[in-house]
Amino acid sequence: MFPAVFHFTMAHKLLSHQRIKILLEEINVRRTFTWLPWVLLILVTLGFLAWQQYQQPKAPVAADGVKMPVEKVEPLVSTTRTGGVDSYNAAVKVAAPAVVNIFTTQKVKQTEHPLLNDPAFREFFGDQVPDQFGQEQNENSLGSGVIVRSDGYILTNNHVIAQADQIVVGLNDGRRAVAKIIGTDPDTDLAVIKIELDKLPVLPFKLSGNEVGDVVLAIGNPFGVGQTVTQGIISATNRSDLGINTYEDFIQTDAAINPGNSGGALIDVAGNLIGVNTAIFSQSGGSLGIGFAIPAKVCQQILNSILKDGRVVRGWLGISLMPVQQENILEPKQAGVVVADVLPQGPAAKAGIQKGDKIIQVNGEPINSASHLINYVALQAPNSTIKVEVVRDEKPLSLNVVVAERKAQNSNSQYIPLPQQ
Repeated sequence: MFPAVFHFTMAHKLLSHQRIKILLEEINVRRTFTWLPWVLLILVTLGFLAWQQYQQPKAPVAADGVKMPVEKVEPLVSTTRTGGVDSYNAAVKVAAPAVVNIFTTQKVKQTEHPLLNDPAFREFFGDQVPDQFGQEQNENSLGSGVIVRSDGYILTNNHVIAQADQIVVGLNDGRRAVAKIIGTDPDTDLAVIKIELDKLPVLPFKLSGNEVGDVVLAIGNPFGVGQTVTQGIISATNRSDLGINTYEDFIQTDAAINPGNSGGALIDVAGNLIGVNTAIFSQSGGSLGIGFAIPAKVCQQILNSILKDGRVVRGWLGISLMPVQQENILEPKQAGVVVADVLPQGPAAKAGIQKGDKIIQVNGEPINSASHLINYVALQAPNSTIKVEVVRDEKPLSLNVVVAERKAQNSNSQYIPLPQQ
């Protein structure tokens, strides 16, 4: 009897321990399922906050180490009760103080009148030569500019300040100052000038993407009437091969741009600088809804290069280009560009590139237009080597070209002119 009872008791105890163990495991599982969702929620929330922080634009740093303003993200618009936009005044209030008027004067010596060499004329007047003869006159021109740094650096168009004897900058708050030229780049029609004033408002560069259809505002001083804001949309991006500048990558807009707007700001609805207004297509001199602005990314590159080197350093191959001729207009557009001419003793000539070669790739990047190749080579450091893929006599050929430094070519910028005031 006793052994059987003993075994029964031991078995009962063993089952009880197993039940307790199972019960404890169930309790632990329930507890786990109770707090696990909260842990996951916390992890997801932290991950989302970290992602949001990562997505926020970072403050760019200029070539001289100075931190630039951070791009704004939230649109500055007023809305109606139904959610429609009824005003962009908040964006204008932020951006307009950083857009300046630029007045330039240039002394122009008149052609000497033939009467000044007539003895009888000189005997009659003596030394009292009439004012309209043989004197220098001041020619005034008018444009706009954008303050991009609080220490007084301003971006404007090169054609606004070219050959100016004096540059005067007028701020929105009524202050005026004489500006000095820091550097110019005729090939993009940009210039950097500087004024010595404190408490200056600035516009941050918008370096993130722009989309066709985005609302934009153009701010400038058209016809000298005073600071004016016009509204439109981005009509196109990456406009090139227009024959305006050597290096082209324009934003096209239908916001009204008129004489005096050159060098002014094209902004988004958050008050960021999208580009610098530079040219229009017009037969009358007034706006026809086709205006062009130099993108903020290009403006920042030019600013940094001028601050670092005092000039813009670009790569150069020594060739002229033309598009590939399409024999059948129904066929897809062919990639590449054709070499129209090769400068003797230039980098391309030394590498073996010949007239008639079709360039299809550079460093593995497909080339789709002349401006694409020009802009790509311009970003390469002088004395660096690039791999150029060409087609010659329907046979592929790979050539290594040592890039040279491009000298300024566009001293007389062929921009579409905005008439002088």
